Amino acid sequence: MRPSAVLLAVALAALLAPGAGLPVGRRGPRNKLLLVSFDGFRWDYDQDVETPNLDTMALDGVKARYMTPAFVTMTSPCHFTLVTGKYVENHGVVHNMFYDTATDMKLPYYTTLGLRKWWDNGSIPIWITAQRQGLRTGSFFYPGGNVTYQGTAVTLSRKEGILHDYKNEKEWRANVDTVMRWFTDEGLDLVTLYFGEPDSTGHRYGPDSQQRKDMVMQVDRTVGYLRDSIRRSGLESSLNLIVTSDHGMTTVNKKASDPVELRKITNFTFEDIQFYLLDYGPNGMLLPKEGKLEAVYEALKDAHPKLHVYKKESFPKSFHYANNPRITPLLMYSDPGYVIHGKVNLQSNNGEHGFDNGDISMKTIFRAVGPSFRRGLEVEPFESVHVYELLCKLLDIVPEANDGALSTLLPTLTPEATSTPSPTPQAGTSGVPGTLSTPGTARSTSHVTSAGGRTGPARLPGGCPALTTGMLLATVLLAQAA
Repeated sequence: MRPSAVLLAVALAALLAPGAGLPVGRRGPRNKLLLVSFDGFRWDYDQDVETPNLDTMALDGVKARYMTPAFVTMTSPCHFTLVTGKYVENHGVVHNMFYDTATDMKLPYYTTLGLRKWWDNGSIPIWITAQRQGLRTGSFFYPGGNVTYQGTAVTLSRKEGILHDYKNEKEWRANVDTVMRWFTDEGLDLVTLYFGEPDSTGHRYGPDSQQRKDMVMQVDRTVGYLRDSIRRSGLESSLNLIVTSDHGMTTVNKKASDPVELRKITNFTFEDIQFYLLDYGPNGMLLPKEGKLEAVYEALKDAHPKLHVYKKESFPKSFHYANNPRITPLLMYSDPGYVIHGKVNLQSNNGEHGFDNGDISMKTIFRAVGPSFRRGLEVEPFESVHVYELLCKLLDIVPEANDGALSTLLPTLTPEATSTPSPTPQAGTSGVPGTLSTPGTARSTSHVTSAGGRTGPARLPGGCPALTTGMLLATVLLAQAA
C-alpha cells in the first residue's frame, strides 16, 4: 500500500472512530452530582451543637467559612439563584409568593411552587440546560423543579403537598433512598434535593432555641445517612455531593417598643395604595394609586429608623434586586430583628429571614465532597451566585447566561478536575442565548449537542474543530492518492 493510502486510512479511521468530534479532555465516565439544600441553615448553626457528620464532610472535602445568599433572602428567590447563577433581578423569581398588581391576586408559597408562569419567565435552570445537553436530571422538593421551562420538564420530580411535615426524619431517609435509586436505577446525572428544615423550626421557635439545636442535629444525622447511602450505592467514586442552603435566620424582636407598623405612620394611608405586598417578614412592596407616588414616598421614607423605603430606581444597586418589571415602584426592607406590619399585626414568628444579605445572620453554609473536590480545604466567603458555574463545570456542560464566575470556586476542585477542559462554545452555533456576565467581563455562550449529550465540537489548538480538520486532511490525501 502506498504511504499516502496508509495515511488516508488512518485519517478516515480517526474520523469514524467512536467519540470523534467530542470534547477534548473527557477522561472516562462523567461524574454525577447531588445538590442538597437544608432550608434556613445559618452559617454558624454547627457551632453550638455537635455535628460530627458535617465536620467529617468538611475534613473529607471543602467547607466555606460562610456563603452570602442573594437578596432578597427568601426561599424561592435564593434557591433559583443557585440553579441559574443569576441575581434575583435577572432571574425574576422576586418573592416566595406569586402576585399580580393588576388583579390584586396573591398566591401562597405552596401554590406558587407549581405555577409555571412565575418560574418560567426567561431564565433556564440547570436541570433543563443539562437535559438539552443529553443528561438526565431530577428534582426532589427543590423549589422551581416541578414546572416546565420552555415546554420542557425535569426528567423526574417530586413536589411536597401543602400539609407536608417538613420535620419527619423517617421520611427524610426515605427521600434519600429514592434519590439514590434515581441515580442507580434511573441513570440520573443530576439531582437537587430539598429539606424544609431547620427553617421551619427556626421560624417557629427562633434560631437560639433548643428546638432549633435539636433540628440541626437531625440535619447532621441525615448528612451521615446520605453519605452512607452514597457508599452503599457504589457511588462514592463517581458522585459529587454539595450541601448548602438558601439563607440564614435571625431572632425577631417581638418585644420592641418601636415595631414597624405602617398603619400608624403619620400622613400615610392605605387609601393611597392600589396594591401592596406586606406582612411577609422584613420586606414590602407598594404600588401607589395614580398621582400618589410622591405623597406615599414622602410619608414613609423617614418614618421609622429601622425601615428603609426606596423608589424602585433608587434601590441600592448592590442588592441586584429592583431592576425587574415585577418590582413595584416603591419597596422597603427593615433592619434585622424587625418585621413590617401592614394593616394589622399578622406576624408571630420568633425567627425570620429576608433581611439585608450583608448581615451576618443571613449567611449560610456550603460543604462539598466527592471525586472532583479537594480534601480538607476551607475557603473564604463567596456569593451564592457563583455556585451555578461550579455545578456546570462538575457536569461538564455549557452554562446559560449568568452572573457568576467559575474562577471563584474553581480552586475547590482537584488538579485533575480543574485541568479537564470546560466545554467550549463554538461561535455562530445555536444553543445558549445571550451573554454570560461576570464581574468586569462579558462573553457569549452558545453550544451544540452531539451524540451522548456531550457538548462540542472538540477544538484543536488552532481553534479548528477536529472533525473539520480531519475532513480537510482526508481530502488532501485523496488528491495525493489519485
